[in-house]
Amino acid sequence: MLVTRLFNSFIFLALLVIIYLNTYIYMAKANPNQEFAQTNGSHFAVNGKPLYLNGFNAYWMLYYAGDPSTKAKVTAAFQQATKYGMNIARTWAFSDGGYRALQVSPGSYNEDTFKALDFVVAEAREYGVYVILSLVNNFKEYGGRPRYVEWARERGQSLKNEDDFYTNAVVKQYYKNHVKAVLTRINSITGVAYKDDPTIFAWELMNEARCPTDPSGTLLQEWIKEMAAHVKSIDNHHLLEVGLEGFYGESVPERQKYNPNNTPVGTDFITNNQIPDVDFATIHIYPEQWLPPGNTSDEIQLAFVNRWIQAHIQDSDSILKKPILIGEFGKSYKYPGYSEQKRNSYFQKVYDAIYDCAKSKGPCGGGLFWQLMTQGMTNFGDGYEVVLESSPSTANIINQQSLRLAVLSSIT
Repeated sequence: MLVTRLFNSFIFLALLVIIYLNTYIYMAKANPNQEFAQTNGSHFAVNGKPLYLNGFNAYWMLYYAGDPSTKAKVTAAFQQATKYGMNIARTWAFSDGGYRALQVSPGSYNEDTFKALDFVVAEAREYGVYVILSLVNNFKEYGGRPRYVEWARERGQSLKNEDDFYTNAVVKQYYKNHVKAVLTRINSITGVAYKDDPTIFAWELMNEARCPTDPSGTLLQEWIKEMAAHVKSIDNHHLLEVGLEGFYGESVPERQKYNPNNTPVGTDFITNNQIPDVDFATIHIYPEQWLPPGNTSDEIQLAFVNRWIQAHIQDSDSILKKPILIGEFGKSYKYPGYSEQKRNSYFQKVYDAIYDCAKSKGPCGGGLFWQLMTQGMTNFGDGYEVVLESSPSTANIINQQSLRLAVLSSIT
């Protein structure tokens, strides 16, 4: 009996080794950005096979790539990411006005900064990592909607507020021109036009789009329709998403109870993502910032996270019938009571929700934490940064998620 038990244990361990070796081989050989990512019903796919995503945000890449003394940080980030099995990154394809801008003024570009973006995409390609490129910011950082409105005012347009970004014809044309400039850009390193590069997983219309002056959501809905169609008219190879945080609107009033507060932001998770040219949905998760004061205990936050994820998974499955990606989540050390152990528990809860959904053939295809940095970048830290070299316990949790999603990709 002892011999039999030892033999069975040996067989079990051998099978585990084979599974993990096959997983690493799969991850190494996948080269996901050799083929365009697609959707297959409510799932992501590549070359006809299921695709599950584990990755990170790194908004800083364009800025760091533009300085010879810091561009190695971009390479280091991709190296670190692939070491722990990550296969997707999200970053900015915008910097509107200001220091080392990409778009200096409407339609005028800094070629050196564009070459920096070329470098980011080329490095992602080199390391087999997909990228989501966001095309404008909702906020003033790196220009965003406020800069576009400012540009139009400087050229004689009478605009009331930043939400005129969505309706003014001049401003909309500025945005359309930027979209065309990025999508048709020929990468100076690879020689491949962005619109023809499978390294790019998807285009994002705007980082965290909002239109607070129109709680009905009509203005933003019409803008998304127009701009999504514009993107697809130039590039029908790549996937497209809006960049939403996931707030519910008036189309399904009973879902508004899941919103973390009663402040309308002019978005509607359901109708915005039902637009045919939008290929998949996204949500962001920041309970520390969103929940009202006095409702930020760890238990309340984790309960909110669970409700938020499950409600959106359910709607993606039953109403949208499209995949969903958790585009941002994180835990900041700047809030009281922080510990790395609590961050790890938070990451694990999000990862478990993603994995459980994927394992049961649900629509959640992955998640990207906010945000990955390497050592020596404290000037860009916002409290949410994860430095893998300095946080082995967090790195291990990320790696385990990469492994089990890769196993799902290889056996389904």
